[in-house]
Amino acid sequence: MKLPVLDAAGQPVDIGRLHGATYAEQIGRFAAERVERAGQALWVGADRSRADVIALAEDCLAAHEAYSPRLTAELRAMAEAAELSPAEMLIVSGFTDFVDTACAAFSGSGAAPGDVDNCTAMIVPAARSATGTPLFAQTWDMHETATEHVFVLRGVPDDGPAFTTFTSRGCLGMIGMNEAGITIGINNLTGNDGRIGVTWNFVVREVLAQTDFAAAEARLAEADLAGAHNYLLAGPDGQGMNVEAMPTQRAITRLDNDVIVHTNHCLAKETRAVERPRLPEAQAHSEKRLARAEAMLAGEEAIDVERLATVTRDTQAICYPPTPITKMTTCGAVIADPAARRLWALRGLPSEQSFVAFDVAGAALASE
Repeated sequence: MKLPVLDAAGQPVDIGRLHGATYAEQIGRFAAERVERAGQALWVGADRSRADVIALAEDCLAAHEAYSPRLTAELRAMAEAAELSPAEMLIVSGFTDFVDTACAAFSGSGAAPGDVDNCTAMIVPAARSATGTPLFAQTWDMHETATEHVFVLRGVPDDGPAFTTFTSRGCLGMIGMNEAGITIGINNLTGNDGRIGVTWNFVVREVLAQTDFAAAEARLAEADLAGAHNYLLAGPDGQGMNVEAMPTQRAITRLDNDVIVHTNHCLAKETRAVERPRLPEAQAHSEKRLARAEAMLAGEEAIDVERLATVTRDTQAICYPPTPITKMTTCGAVIADPAARRLWALRGLPSEQSFVAFDVAGAALASE
């Protein structure tokens, strides 16, 4: 399955305008689908009108403007080019966080759907890495119809470092690396404390706008979040951290000599306290993927890029076809070597696709 690549440069509005204009038709379809889902009881606990959903998204725009005026300008330019409202584009870009906000606003506490788990991610410390520096990898799991929207955005902004991000049409950025080697990945979490706030994709792009690890960490800490996500940060000089970030609670695990693996349930006491109730099958699925990835990365042997690719391809638990109800599936995967400023990505099931390598500026190098 071919992985599309879009090169964009200039001011944030230039990048947003090109993104929106290039994929206007696809973003329009994606927006219609996601706005509809954001008003369905399956996703947010109660059926609500499109007008209610859009009004809630409009309420979130001010928080995004306060956190990052430059990215809000990019979002607005993308929306205009795609002939959508900024509120619709916000839902497309930050859907899973917006679901937490909508759940809190529309229905209060309620169990998340049984199979809305997304992503298995891992950071390998220098002590376990074949390169002697940290490595990162993750799958990206979402509803099946999201697969066609996956692409790589290679940005060269006038106001920050060049970046390469694995993302989806209409989303500012999901997983990526910049030319300073700052790398970020994500897992979805289900928060019971959703609120008006900043969606996760803004955090991803703001992290990728920083040139050192401390600044990237600070930018994540400064976000008043709308919903729950787990963030994994890695730097080129051995730095790394995992952050379970709920709107009202956070738990940080620093990278030391052990591999960090994370899936879609909270591991820390303080974040579990504000986690949206999980159905038994959802919890079991997340725990199974966590245990499988940990087992595949255990032992004394050094871990290299190929071994991480093998983890993403695992069909026992990690790489899976569409589920029965919400049609969740593995839509793609990313591997990153921050020190080498190299990233690998694919679209579709890793078990059926080949990774494509990119340098930090996003130039395609070769198939794996």
